[in-house]
Amino acid sequence: MANTKGAAESPTPAARPTPAARPAPAARPTPAAPLFRPFAALRPAPGRAAEVAAPPYDVLTTDEARARARGKPWSFLHVSRPEIDLAPGADPGAPEVYAKAGENLRRMIAAGVLRRDPEPHYYVWRLALADHVQTGVVAAASIAAYEANRIRRHESTRPDIEEDRARQIEAVGAQTGPVMTAHRPLPEAAAVLGRIVGQPPADSFTADDGVDHTLWVVSEPASIERLTRAYAGLDVLYIADGHHRSAAARRVAARRRAANADHRGDEAYNFFLVVAFASDELQILPYNRVVRDLNGLTKEAFLARLGGGFVVEPVPTPALPAQPARPGEFGMYLDGAWYRLAAREAPPPEAEPLERLDVKLLYDRLLEPILGLRDPRSDPRIGFVGGIRGCAELERRVDGGEMAVAFALNPTRMADLMAVADSGRMMPPKCTWFEPKLADGMASHVLE
Repeated sequence: MANTKGAAESPTPAARPTPAARPAPAARPTPAAPLFRPFAALRPAPGRAAEVAAPPYDVLTTDEARARARGKPWSFLHVSRPEIDLAPGADPGAPEVYAKAGENLRRMIAAGVLRRDPEPHYYVWRLALADHVQTGVVAAASIAAYEANRIRRHESTRPDIEEDRARQIEAVGAQTGPVMTAHRPLPEAAAVLGRIVGQPPADSFTADDGVDHTLWVVSEPASIERLTRAYAGLDVLYIADGHHRSAAARRVAARRRAANADHRGDEAYNFFLVVAFASDELQILPYNRVVRDLNGLTKEAFLARLGGGFVVEPVPTPALPAQPARPGEFGMYLDGAWYRLAAREAPPPEAEPLERLDVKLLYDRLLEPILGLRDPRSDPRIGFVGGIRGCAELERRVDGGEMAVAFALNPTRMADLMAVADSGRMMPPKCTWFEPKLADGMASHVLE
């Protein structure tokens, strides 16, 4: 299966043929249609969540996933990254890899480690890391709303990774990776959630990465109805993290609609697994950049070129590292030293939301014209480092000789993400690193 977000890319899996009996019926959402609904989750049996929950499939390489799952037979990595159970070097896109995912999920169900709730519920999921806490609702979101742009994207996706996730969904018969979504704050929803989290949870544990996960099952009909009413007036959801998972769910839905002569629109495949958070609760960390070479320039020539668009200041050693303090400012690590870069000209106030992003400014004024990076989605000379790893990781990558220069960025703001999504534009790759992250395996949406 495809490795992303810093993991090595795997070969493009062979596309699964789309049934040709009839075209997929067009989705017909109405403005009043709810964005999501309760569902009957497949989730860990009581007390088993700590054994099952695993990091998202796309933040680990195959080797890292294999190491994390070693000695943990019920880790969900055996489902989300099943190549770890095959011989090293196995093609992650081979049919036997997807078959192994289905086999492993069925094994967990047969052993009673995973159980399906008999009735639809909402689920409340709280994540806490250090002093940051966020609480969201786990639900099944409407693919028709996604197609109508009521569930909005801010990143483009790669067809090969979409297809990899679609094949995984079909192999296991479920969406197992939740999509993190955001909405503007809803006081009435917050009030309902506040009452629910005051009750005993269904499960609670601390993961290996220090994130506390707590899950409540909303089983009382009155509470389900109150949550439904609270979210009924929500016009838009924003995808925060999980663009490929969303696109893959849409692929599967299109195939199943085309193959189903009795398609009604309320089948499970018309929905996908999301966790919806108020936007003011989400935490975005920087997504930093490293570049392999200076595009043929000497250090002195590179610094001279930078002076045309940036004020370049060495950072005194006691103040290291140069974490940017304001928009239009960047930290740069080069040849064992940190520098502070400040753009000489800010984007004009009338600029589109995309043009105001620091990551776009860095690309337009430095990465492309000076370092010659034409396409950050595919250029092998650039790498991306999630902010959770800190500036020390930037130093390590440069000091070790793997990269020539590193750039520390300000985190993208949620308001900017939503503005770009509302404008219909797409951000450059790797603009947002959300932390803490959702875990795979805590709740899966079964496609009955």
